[in-house]
Amino acid sequence: MSEKRIIIFGGTTEGRRLTEYAAEAGILAHICTATQYGVSLLPFGEGITASHERMDCEEMCGLIRELDPVCAIDATHPYAKEATENIKAACGMCSVKYLRLVREYSEGQRSVIYAESTEDAAELLRHGPGNVLVTTGSRELEKYTVLEDYKERIYARVLPAEESILKCERLGIRGRHLICMQGPFSAELNTALIKEYKITCMVTKDSGAAGGFPQKYEAAQAAGIKLIVIGRPKEEGFTCQEIIRLLENEPGLSRGRKRKIVLAGIGPGASGFLTEQARDAFREADLVIGAKRMTDAAAGNGQAVYVSYKPEEIAAYIKEHQEYRRIAAAFSGDTGLYSGAGRLLKLLEKEPDLEIECMPGISSVSCFCARLGVSWEDAALLSVHGRKGNPLSVIREHEKTIVLTGSSNDVREICLSMTEAGMGKLPVCIGVNLSYEDEQILRGTAEEYRSYDGGKLSLLYIHNPLGENPPAVQGLPDASFLRGNVPMTKEEVRCVCLSKLRIRRGSVIYDVGAGTGSVSVEAALRAVLGHVYAVERNEEAAALIRENSRRMRTDNLTVIKGEAPGALEGLPAPDCVFIGGSGGALKEILEAVMGKNPRVRVVITAVTLETLAEVVEICRNIRKTEEEILQLTVAKARTAGKYHMMTGQNPVYIISFTCKEEEEGE
Repeated sequence: MSEKRIIIFGGTTEGRRLTEYAAEAGILAHICTATQYGVSLLPFGEGITASHERMDCEEMCGLIRELDPVCAIDATHPYAKEATENIKAACGMCSVKYLRLVREYSEGQRSVIYAESTEDAAELLRHGPGNVLVTTGSRELEKYTVLEDYKERIYARVLPAEESILKCERLGIRGRHLICMQGPFSAELNTALIKEYKITCMVTKDSGAAGGFPQKYEAAQAAGIKLIVIGRPKEEGFTCQEIIRLLENEPGLSRGRKRKIVLAGIGPGASGFLTEQARDAFREADLVIGAKRMTDAAAGNGQAVYVSYKPEEIAAYIKEHQEYRRIAAAFSGDTGLYSGAGRLLKLLEKEPDLEIECMPGISSVSCFCARLGVSWEDAALLSVHGRKGNPLSVIREHEKTIVLTGSSNDVREICLSMTEAGMGKLPVCIGVNLSYEDEQILRGTAEEYRSYDGGKLSLLYIHNPLGENPPAVQGLPDASFLRGNVPMTKEEVRCVCLSKLRIRRGSVIYDVGAGTGSVSVEAALRAVLGHVYAVERNEEAAALIRENSRRMRTDNLTVIKGEAPGALEGLPAPDCVFIGGSGGALKEILEAVMGKNPRVRVVITAVTLETLAEVVEICRNIRKTEEEILQLTVAKARTAGKYHMMTGQNPVYIISFTCKEEEEGE
């Protein structure tokens, strides 16, 4: 039994696109074009054959019977009426499914003159002077010879094929009046030709997006010339994507070739910042995906577009629409810097039929720093676009900080927080709408931009010449904290407890019974990219924590006024928990934090033997590892005249462990 195949009639843009699809999908296909030049433009691959003879209905029947296709696709030009009639008749005689590919119609445009036929277009040209750019090919050029001075007025853009060139020569259209080029063309190239040949009127057919009609219209509008459009007959049939979908659903036709998706960074936003590699990927794609700002920059006229910025929606759409073989997903900036590309990549890796490629782009950070004339290899990078960050903590510790914001409100909040934290005089630069025509670089201080209400697409550059070099270990002097009448975990005990918590830069930390907040503040200084929740039921203590946090510029510390475990509801799961006071609810607090994170790290302090015994008994039934109980006794020297006398502090018991999940089968 022979393998299934299809026949495609037509060397048009759509015909070539269907041929590319067939080659990529592993579909056997024979392509029929009218000329050898048409064959030369085809994207050949395994299983693709072609012929270039003009055929009548009987000859088409012979080819169809020989190849026995599951269907014949008529992708000939919309104006090739005779060819369409022959193909349709041949399919009927051979009992083969006939699929007519139709181009989408362009909507009525401003400043356009519509003509019923080429003869009508030529008649319109007789009533006005000026040079004419004819973009309808060579077949009907002789109809413009009714113009008395057509050899001087007509500039014909035709295919660079021998047949077309000879026909123009016979009509006397030669030299500068003969423009041999293969389209479709960009609006910029059309505009350049109009200016070069001093064109006052362009003649075209409504060839849809595939034939470059939108680009011709755009060029005519930009140059301020007339556009005569020869209307085409309305047809019934299927779009290119609809035919691809039909072929996808034909059993046994495809041989399972992989589809390809490119995840490409488009740069700051303007299309001029696309790399050539990314530009080619978008140009060759069957489908362009991304947020609207991205697709506006990346997609060409007439390309299929799916607008979404959510990786889950994009992955689902790609899986559902198997007809798209080449897909390009557009992401702002660079795919490796605060980009949704990473999340989408993880979702698509599960799809066995997808070949995935990532292409880098020019990041907005790189563009911004180039505008400012500063390097950024030593800068701290932070994004508050759709996420919570700790800008003050980062700014405090670095000379250079760059923040990617999601709105003007983000800029206001950061500048206001800096001002309230005593950093209002620090110089700030704001990059607004980078790469676009309305780009701005604003310079001032944080204090000056507390009420910023500018563009949403903004980046912040903060220069802190006194950026601190924080100590490698914890242990701020007790005198650094306000304490009032509230108990405080002393410096040496605090240092050991923080060490036992094993805090990371991105940790989420609970400080239960936080007192003055000395542990909370130092934990926040360590977890620059994380967050600390200081839980305290005493109002005086809660106020002290807030003031100590403000003095130390820890914007990653939140005071939770209330009593644990109830006050812990709604908080994110902790990585580590310090319990300095439980109010008699230690068991319930441990159950609450273990419910949020079964592997949470816990450090508890006790100052009496009774409390220690209670802690040991409660923890006896907790699955844990790395358990440790230590007693810490500290004595500090005080001066007595010319002598130093050691004064002991009350011993403190420190209990630490890491919770362990129950293993299967236990």
